[in-house]
Amino acid sequence: MKEDNARVGDNFMRQIEPLASRMPYMTCPGNHEQFYNFTNYRNRFWMPRDENKKMFYSFTMGPVRFLSLATELWFYPEYGIEPIFEQYRWIESTLQEANKPENRAKHPWIIAFGHRPMYCNNNDDDDCTHHESLVRIGIPILHMFGWEKLFMKYGVDLAFWAHEHSYERMWPVYNREVMNGSVQAPYTNPKAPVHIVTGSAGCRELHDKFLPKPHQWSAFRSLDYGYTRMQVINTTHLYIEQVSDDKQGQVIDKMTLIRETHGPYQHNPRDVTPKGDPLKKLWKTWGKYINLGSRKFH
Repeated sequence: MKEDNARVGDNFMRQIEPLASRMPYMTCPGNHEQFYNFTNYRNRFWMPRDENKKMFYSFTMGPVRFLSLATELWFYPEYGIEPIFEQYRWIESTLQEANKPENRAKHPWIIAFGHRPMYCNNNDDDDCTHHESLVRIGIPILHMFGWEKLFMKYGVDLAFWAHEHSYERMWPVYNREVMNGSVQAPYTNPKAPVHIVTGSAGCRELHDKFLPKPHQWSAFRSLDYGYTRMQVINTTHLYIEQVSDDKQGQVIDKMTLIRETHGPYQHNPRDVTPKGDPLKKLWKTWGKYINLGSRKFH
């Protein structure tokens, strides 16, 4: 949606039309869609319950409630700060509604997906490699409106992300702390959401290589080109596998997530604790919107 006034994107869409016209093709915006305030994206995709083109929405399929999130709003505040606050309020109200007993019984799985990850172990200096991830922590310095505490409080089971040109599966994690179900069965009744970065479908920019020493919450990583498949087996079991194109369709990673009881992990989780200064490149973006003396927004 960036190059040649979106003609390159249109060509891609024509290529995938045989697939996208026959099955649900649910989208979320990425950084290459941001030009002209996401105008090319907004005018090409019509998602359910997003009639006003806010670029975040929810839908259900079988026992799953999906939340499609617009992570890019965090990275382009020049298009407006209010949409960031509005999306935060929407996420919380949507998760509150989803956790009503009658709704969680009907759609026990809650799966979120968006472009930029909360966690990753790539060496490209993206914010998910740092303590101060915008999506996770929120506004730099002030640490407001981040999403990770909402995911914990309202029991989001699984989060899919992209942006990094690689595949990575995390252990259950909150506040950069591993919270496995047990040593023997980490994904059985985990104590925090599971995050997966699946951005390895291919790109002319090639791979985003990994840090030589990954953080403790990284369970599996691969730079193979490939794609992720998910099967929701029933209301308690969900299966995920990563297929490698480089290895002619071999399954190189798999995981079964089991939650015998769905719901909040903690009703009042501790605050997410930032442990470092925000990236300079993010401060250049956000600094003009924050008055540190009064701790209020301009």
